[in-house]
Amino acid sequence: MGSPNSGSLRTADVARLSGYSVQQIRNLERDEVLPPTTRTPTGYRVYHQIHVVSARAYHALAMGVGPVEAKVIVRVAHRDPPAVMLALLDAAHATLDTERRDLEATRAAVRNIREEPITDVRVSDSMTISELADALGIRPSTLRHWDAEGLVTPGRGETRDARTYAPTDVRDARVIYQLRRAGYGIPALRLLLPELRDARRWSDVLTRLAARDANIESRSRALLTAAAELHALLTLRFECMI
Repeated sequence: MGSPNSGSLRTADVARLSGYSVQQIRNLERDEVLPPTTRTPTGYRVYHQIHVVSARAYHALAMGVGPVEAKVIVRVAHRDPPAVMLALLDAAHATLDTERRDLEATRAAVRNIREEPITDVRVSDSMTISELADALGIRPSTLRHWDAEGLVTPGRGETRDARTYAPTDVRDARVIYQLRRAGYGIPALRLLLPELRDARRWSDVLTRLAARDANIESRSRALLTAAAELHALLTLRFECMI
């Protein structure tokens, strides 16, 4: 392989080879995503293959981890020992793995919950706030927050904090817990919960979870592409030092 400093390229060449516009290439250089360029005696920028690879690596990373983190990773690849960049890449993969595991757990929980119609409500099936919090593995303050937001409103005892969750409330709390893990925000859940209580709409939830699954796969594939580009970038970087 030739030196990364051989074969001079223009800004337009780098843009064409990396899929960016000329202005975007200049922006990436300004943001130090691309290594410094040299200039001709007349002031024109001179780029090389390492600039093309850097732009491609950033493009793939931005799809996988977002533009802010992508810039951090590519900058590190330019200046720090490879182990630092590899650790950041490992962390990105670990994040996706966690999201994928949580999503699968949520999908399974939603399928199970929707198949549990409550037809025989008994007082003995009710739970206190502490019992429900322990069952879900969350803090009682989280259940109080859901109460304040109108998501799960339990019955009250003699004191304000003596909440009693009926079986239907417990079921709603389980649904909220799982969908919160899947990334649903409080406003979305406030609109969605009334519909979720109608079994005919559970298919909508599974459809949305499928869309989230597709997003995770897309980001994972982007990181796979980014890894190949980063490997090439490190190779070119160290060739410059020879």
